Amino acid sequence: MTDIPFGAIGFDLDGTLLDTFRDLGAAVNHALVLGGFEAVSVESSKDLIGGGAKIMLARAVEAQGGLPEDEFKRLYKAMLAFYEDNNAVHTVPYPQVREVLAQLAAQGVRMAVVTNKFEAFARQVLTQLDLIDAFETVIGGDSMGRGDDGQFLAKPHPAPVLKAREVLGGGSFVFLGDSTYDVRAAKAAGVPVIAASYGYCDRPPHELGADGVIDSFGDLIPALARLRAAA
Repeated sequence: MTDIPFGAIGFDLDGTLLDTFRDLGAAVNHALVLGGFEAVSVESSKDLIGGGAKIMLARAVEAQGGLPEDEFKRLYKAMLAFYEDNNAVHTVPYPQVREVLAQLAAQGVRMAVVTNKFEAFARQVLTQLDLIDAFETVIGGDSMGRGDDGQFLAKPHPAPVLKAREVLGGGSFVFLGDSTYDVRAAKAAGVPVIAASYGYCDRPPHELGADGVIDSFGDLIPALARLRAAA
């Protein structure tokens, strides 16, 4: 068994631990049709994921001409309500997630989820998939409250990553994610970051600016060893 050179790891959720795009796409399409828009290819919803549900729906609406703010809010609420009831229909962990998390836990690695999904939704999905107990904390896009600008302190803001590191003991910490939101948050927090190329990357994986790239979750532990060796 390879020794793990980090005491704690933070994980993004969508596109990193879980393949969620089918359920997210269904929720987007529910709202779009309700608003009189054309449904989009569920496969294309991968390109919308990253900044959270509100940004995801906004991109889909803007691509079809946009909406006044009050009408958009109505659709957004409808999307959230639908997703709350249907967020683990097709969602599954990526291959080897369960095995690698178990291996990390067996070596005493402390783990957290840091996602831009609302915390309640993240906990609900992880609970339904019997993964919630692997993590000491789940920090969602709404967990850190709002900044002076009224916006949630979510990735790419470093606050959620810094909070995860604090909860996990403040020692050697690394982050794994699949988007510019993840890499920017980790860099701003001053922690190393690995990019998951198998996820919903909003830029080519090797252009995200991460300290390492993995092509499957099963590659994580060797990548951690390489990262520590390089440092």
